Amino acid sequence: MPAETEPLSKTQRKAAMHELQALGEELIALNNARLTQLQLPEVLHDAVKEAQRITSNSALARQRQYIGRLMREIDTAPIVDQLARWKNAHQEENVHFHQLEKLRARLLEDDSALSEYLSKYPQADNQQIRTLIRNARKEAAAGKPPKSSRELFRVLREMSGY
Repeated sequence: MPAETEPLSKTQRKAAMHELQALGEELIALNNARLTQLQLPEVLHDAVKEAQRITSNSALARQRQYIGRLMREIDTAPIVDQLARWKNAHQEENVHFHQLEKLRARLLEDDSALSEYLSKYPQADNQQIRTLIRNARKEAAAGKPPKSSRELFRVLREMSGY
């Protein structure tokens, strides 16, 4: 005898609908390029585009419900997976940038940090980095805009592959 699946309770159905509406809100927040990359069914894509144009709160609420209703008919797992990948990539990029900022600060404060950096990245232009560090220190002491510090960050980012 096959096991019978219990029907979802009203509370469970409502929770699932709210999850789909929340997913729809994430879709509404996406830009055109990301929305196109998801390759949504045409009717859902059009509904999301329409929601992006709506300014009235009550009309937007109805459109979000409509988007949630449309998503009941499709497999949302690929959409959820892609959104998670985009969020994770953004978080990884932020972590990497914070590490580069810390490295830049260490280079500006401590001369021994440069030799550590050059041992890790022997292909780096030693003279360029030394000049940027020296100029950034002078700019900071004079209260000038951090032009060389920004340039040093750019060089560090390029060396790390970002």
